[in-house]
Amino acid sequence: MIYLDTNIFVYASINNGAEGEKCRKLLDKFVASNVEIATSVLTWDELVYSIWKKVSKENSIIQGGNFLKFPNLIFLQSNVQIINDAQKFVENYGLKPRDAIHVATALINKCESIVSDDSDFDKIKEIKRIKI
Repeated sequence: MIYLDTNIFVYASINNGAEGEKCRKLLDKFVASNVEIATSVLTWDELVYSIWKKVSKENSIIQGGNFLKFPNLIFLQSNVQIINDAQKFVENYGLKPRDAIHVATALINKCESIVSDDSDFDKIKEIKRIKI
């Protein structure tokens, strides 16, 4: 299973440049190939908040709804074990809290890689980052 970071969905939703185009193509490829993809339930919060802040409340509501209907996307739950593991990633690698939650969620759910534009994930030995 492949884990998707929030920035993939944010770029695909609101970025009209090269990053947005790459993310839209990547998401289309995942849908067409029936690859099992996953993200944290907390990704919805990050996505909606980012779009609300950068574009508008109205657009964030639309994009949040679209995200929840994304085909083949598995929403992984968060729990105390994930937060405890995230704490260790913050301590050991200096990750930001949300990034640490993403890594912990991916690893606990046996995802082999994380797709992200965020190079902070490159320092994590336990998971491979796939660049967009």
